[in-house]
Amino acid sequence: MGISGKALVRRWGWRAIGLAVTGIGLYLVAPSLLTMFGAWPQLADVAVSWFAVLAVLEICSFAALWWLARIALAPGPGDAPTADGQVAVVPHLGWGTTATAQLAGNAASKVVPGGAATGGVLQAKILISVGQPAAAVASGLTAVSLLGTAVLLLLPVLTIPALIIGPPPAKQLQLGLVVSVILAAAIVALGVTALTWPRVVAVVGRGIGRTVHVAHASVTPERFADTLLAARDRIAAAFQAHWWRATFAAAANRMFDYAALVAALVAFGAHVRPAEVLLAYVVAQAFAIVPITPGGVGFVDAGLTTLLVLVDVPADTALIGVLLYRLFSFWLPIPLGALAWAGWRTHHRG
Repeated sequence: MGISGKALVRRWGWRAIGLAVTGIGLYLVAPSLLTMFGAWPQLADVAVSWFAVLAVLEICSFAALWWLARIALAPGPGDAPTADGQVAVVPHLGWGTTATAQLAGNAASKVVPGGAATGGVLQAKILISVGQPAAAVASGLTAVSLLGTAVLLLLPVLTIPALIIGPPPAKQLQLGLVVSVILAAAIVALGVTALTWPRVVAVVGRGIGRTVHVAHASVTPERFADTLLAARDRIAAAFQAHWWRATFAAAANRMFDYAALVAALVAFGAHVRPAEVLLAYVVAQAFAIVPITPGGVGFVDAGLTTLLVLVDVPADTALIGVLLYRLFSFWLPIPLGALAWAGWRTHHRG
């Protein structure tokens, strides 16, 4: 049966629009990217030890994501029932497979327009190919994404007290790692509280809903609370009996990545409050969610550099610091993901 003209328009029309938006976005951010890559020779002045520090921090950040996915996809009682009512044997999900799936999906999300969806599909495809139930993979990866987003949205709330009572900026950026540990502990405590007592989520949701209702009358406190509770229930179901480990892994993923940004700035002698760097980090991560360019390339780089300049980081230091940070957090994982995908394809065909 042939495909109708309307179906072709729907299929390729939206893709054409997406490609056009991506092209315009890349055109807009091209000058900032060229300026950033123009500072590339300055990386030669960085001590080799700082490259090792950033590599370790980013590997730990990715490893936390792998751990989180393994927790979400760990088989439990009642998983994958067969037609005769028995429980199917789900293969154990190893670290290698989890890392391969995440790296390949992450790389795809950074090079393909609308990459977040494509990356998720590729990650799920690899996990399903090793025997993981499709339904469990879909719900598990959704829960991982929801928990990661919840941690990101929680960071600005935790940043405000640090901004108010934080130490003076001079030579305090080195405390960024300590700040990340404290925030990780706070995130774990709040995450477990939310997963243990849904009434707390309902109360917070109604409070936020009342504030949002002032700007958008269609959003009621009860509706907002119900949305938060639904997301909480999906996360709780995916990580049942493993809430402490799941929240710890999600917090570690973000805090190690933030610590890598701090290390990149310290490598160039920046003096600024770690709480201000954290706020700039959170806002810049929000730019990556906007699907204008793959992985937010250009928008994240320019936005993070601008925000660091606004918190009194010298422009040259902010530029080269962001370049060093993005080298390890964004650019190097792309070839690693391509290698992981190629290895999986070769093994899968064999």
